[in-house]
Amino acid sequence: MELWVLILGLVIFLGVHSLKFLAPRRRAAWIEALGERRFKGRYSLASLAGLVLVVVGYGQARLVPVVVWVPPAGMKHWAFLLVWLAFIFILAAYFPGNQIKPKLHHPMIVGVKTWALAHLLANGLLHQVVLFGAFLLWAVLAFIFARKRDRLAAKALEEAGLAPEPPLPSSSSATGLVISLATLLYLVFLVWGHVYLMGVNPLHGM
Repeated sequence: MELWVLILGLVIFLGVHSLKFLAPRRRAAWIEALGERRFKGRYSLASLAGLVLVVVGYGQARLVPVVVWVPPAGMKHWAFLLVWLAFIFILAAYFPGNQIKPKLHHPMIVGVKTWALAHLLANGLLHQVVLFGAFLLWAVLAFIFARKRDRLAAKALEEAGLAPEPPLPSSSSATGLVISLATLLYLVFLVWGHVYLMGVNPLHGM
């Protein structure tokens, strides 16, 4: 039963965050009908409800663990590396002028994908596979749709005879700042945050 709570939470949370690329016209119609403020309010409430169900369902499901597979020895080291990269990618989405964002196009989605893959590699219990597998699937689909939207927008500009917006100038210093801050946040989360928020020490057994 607990697993269904987790699945329901994932459907709500990821479903809400899929509206932009799965149902953009429906989303636009809701914004027009409700107004942007009311739409954002309902969007936030639905996201919060889904997140609460995910947290509660995950917490209950791990009390009755079911083994799907046993990660090979040393897989946790790869997970550490991938999560560090995920921190960098996600932070790059919010810092202008870095050289990472234009290369990845959608660094937030790439970061979520990398984070989910890392946890799938290092965890083999059913509730873990469901949680991280769902996020990985969502991130893969979100990236595909986002890139398709980018290509359609570029094609529309070309057909209209308009030049695309020039890329923002980037610098090595901004990139270095992103990597440095991401590394600091990663280390803080690895040593303290993960235990405090998740109740699990990722360094256990190292």
